[in-house]
Amino acid sequence: MRFAVFGAGGVGGYLGARLADAGHEVHLLARGDHLDALRTDGLTVESVAGDTAVKLPATDDPADIGPVDYVLFCVKAHDTREAATDLGPLLDDDTAVVSFQNGVDNERWLADEIGESHVVGGVTYIFSTIADPGVVEHTGGPARFVYGELDGERTDRIAALDDALRSCSGVEAVLADDIDVELWRKFAFICAHSGMTAATRLPVGDVRAHEDSWRMYRRIVEEVCAVARANDVALPEDTADEWVAFAEDLDADSYSSLHYDLTHEKAMELDALNAAVVRHAEGTDVEVPMNEAVTAVLRPWAERFAGG
Repeated sequence: MRFAVFGAGGVGGYLGARLADAGHEVHLLARGDHLDALRTDGLTVESVAGDTAVKLPATDDPADIGPVDYVLFCVKAHDTREAATDLGPLLDDDTAVVSFQNGVDNERWLADEIGESHVVGGVTYIFSTIADPGVVEHTGGPARFVYGELDGERTDRIAALDDALRSCSGVEAVLADDIDVELWRKFAFICAHSGMTAATRLPVGDVRAHEDSWRMYRRIVEEVCAVARANDVALPEDTADEWVAFAEDLDADSYSSLHYDLTHEKAMELDALNAAVVRHAEGTDVEVPMNEAVTAVLRPWAERFAGG
C-alpha cells in the first residue's frame, strides 16, 4: 500500500516509520532542517515501544510523490487550510486523506478544499516530538490511532487502512464506530490539559495541587462535553469523569504541545482548541466561561507568535 505522510513530525514521522517497517511504501513530506536530515540520514524513531530507523523518500513537494492510496495528514491545525491546497498531486479518485490532528474542525476544513469524499477522520493518543532534525522521540502514550469514515460506513478503504495499521508494531489501531464521538472525546481532554498547562505555564502536577486550578481543569472538560452534546454528538455520560481520572494519574511533569509552542515562541493551536470551544458554543444555550478565560489569557501570545 502506498502512503504519503504530510507533516512527518512527531506523530506523522512515528506512524510513517511503523508503516515502513510493516512493509508499506511510505513517502515523507517535511520542511527545513528536519527535511534535510531525513534526506541525508533517514528517519530515526526513539520510542518506549521500540526504536527503529528507516531511510524513506522525503520531499517538500507533493508533485515529487504523485497519487497515493492514503495521505496521513499530520500538520498543525493552524496550517490545515493552507496545506490542504497542496494536496492535489497526491490525490486520485480513491485517495483517502486521514486527518491525525488536534481539534474537531480539520476534517471540515479539508473537505472544503478537496471534497468530503476524500476525507477520513482520525484521532491520536501519543506523546512524540521531533527531538532533533531527523529524530522523532516517542516518550509515552499508548500510540493509539483511531480512525473512521465521516459517515460511519465500513468501506473497503477504511478496512484496508485498518489492516495496514494493525500490521504495525508499536501501534494500537482502532476503527471507530462514530469518529465524531472520538474526535470530541479527545477534544474534551486536550482542551483542558493544553489550556491549563499553557495558561499556568506549569505541568499538570502543579495544576492538580491547587484546588481552584484543578476545579477549572474539570470545568473545561465539562464545558466541552456540553458543547458536543448541544451539537448532537453522543458523548458517553462518563466522559468528563473518565478524563479527570486519567489526568489524576498522569505524570506530575506532564505538559502539552500548546505549552511547548508557547514557551518556544511557536505558532499556537489556540484557535483549534479552547477558542474553537467558544465558537462551537455560539448558537447553543451552553455557557463556556472557563474556555473563554483560557482563550483570553492566551490570545495575546497566540497573536504574538502567529507564523512562528
